[in-house]
Amino acid sequence: MERRNFMKYTAAAGAALMLHPFESFAIPPGKKIRLALVGTGARGSSLWGREIMKSFGEVTEFVGLSDINPGRLEYVRKSLNLSCPAYTDFQKMLRETKPDYVIVTTVDSTHDQFIVQALDMGFNVITEKPMTTDEVKCKKILDAEKRSGKKVTVAFNYRHSVHAMQIKELLAQDRVGKVTSVDFNWYLNVHHGSDYFRRWHGRMAKGGSLWVHKATHHFDLLNWWLNSEPVEVSAYGKLEHYGHNNSFRGTKCRGCQYKDECKFFWDITKNDNLVNLYVNNEKHDGYIRDGCVWSKEIDIYDKMSAQIVYANGVTANYSLTTYSPYEGWQIAFNGLKGRLETWEDIPYLQKTPDDQSKRHAIEMSNADDAIPGEGREIVVMDNFAKNYEVYTTPKIRGGHGGGDIRMQRRMFVDTNDNPHNVMAGTREGAMSILIGIAARKSIALKRPVKISELTDLKPMAKRF
Repeated sequence: MERRNFMKYTAAAGAALMLHPFESFAIPPGKKIRLALVGTGARGSSLWGREIMKSFGEVTEFVGLSDINPGRLEYVRKSLNLSCPAYTDFQKMLRETKPDYVIVTTVDSTHDQFIVQALDMGFNVITEKPMTTDEVKCKKILDAEKRSGKKVTVAFNYRHSVHAMQIKELLAQDRVGKVTSVDFNWYLNVHHGSDYFRRWHGRMAKGGSLWVHKATHHFDLLNWWLNSEPVEVSAYGKLEHYGHNNSFRGTKCRGCQYKDECKFFWDITKNDNLVNLYVNNEKHDGYIRDGCVWSKEIDIYDKMSAQIVYANGVTANYSLTTYSPYEGWQIAFNGLKGRLETWEDIPYLQKTPDDQSKRHAIEMSNADDAIPGEGREIVVMDNFAKNYEVYTTPKIRGGHGGGDIRMQRRMFVDTNDNPHNVMAGTREGAMSILIGIAARKSIALKRPVKISELTDLKPMAKRF
């Protein structure tokens, strides 16, 4: 066995630098990038609010906040100590504040409304993933971007992690030869996984199912790593754990008569921020943040499996489990010259155990420093070889392996830094969600679904 360390991006990655495929703002000296945020929930107020102010406050400023919930809107404005105005009227905010970027972090099914309105009013957009939830809304966004001349940046933060970048680097170097197939398994633990089912994400109409809301992350990684686009999807999915699959249920965890016997009881009142964001403002929109995971209204799948055929001939096998004892993922790339395997946070494969109940909170931190003594391993074995090589990358403390802060740095500071075309736009946003949408349709129709059935975008065998 031979070990090699990746502590920074290699020279080849640096050589791949290209300008962003988006508008760069020529900000005059002393001026800041003007940001307007729509959607002030947990994700919007943290990563796209507090963390931007903390890490990039010298180059950015918030000129407006918008939300349909006036109570949550005012709480976030005060908690972030912002002096900018707050609006329940989105278009009025844009007319009055004239931001450089509009950041969209609303419920997934409404992304298209705000993206299209912003584009048509002449503003560039940064949107949380998924870009949207179905093929009709996807086309609306693509058409609006084309006619407006403005651009949409899709926040695929996982691409920007050190680990993901080193996988990309090795594949770009043709380390295992032409890749022919991929096995990709993602595991959500019972703590994080169940949380999707107590929130709005458990309703197909809100989040498009975890095929779209969650797996868009994973499909985008596949598309980017393989530098290709999907042509066909066959899928299977079922709701067999959460939702109707229990003998008792309530409306919400607070005051539930079954809290002593339900393993998924969750006390939201122990989190002051969530109480202020949601509980204290239920009266405005009726949204219950600690909903019952056994609700009969839940209609998404909790186990999913798909086979994706790519334009370059690669076949990818993917699965997502939402009730695993641990959280992490494993992937293997089979090439004509060898095999590359790697993983994250699999307890029996890493040296230091994690407290699974705290995994998601740690993942959402926005740090960019390595954890001393811990690393990620990428194992490569050549065909006919007797030994294998282990490439070690640092394990980063921050959210999505350091991807969050690195992505934002490329958006607001290092705007010429785009290794391996890591920055994502509407085509990347479309090709990731179209896999999930095709998977949904494949389950409903009980047949493979071609991407060409959903869009007039022609899948490329080689993206760049």
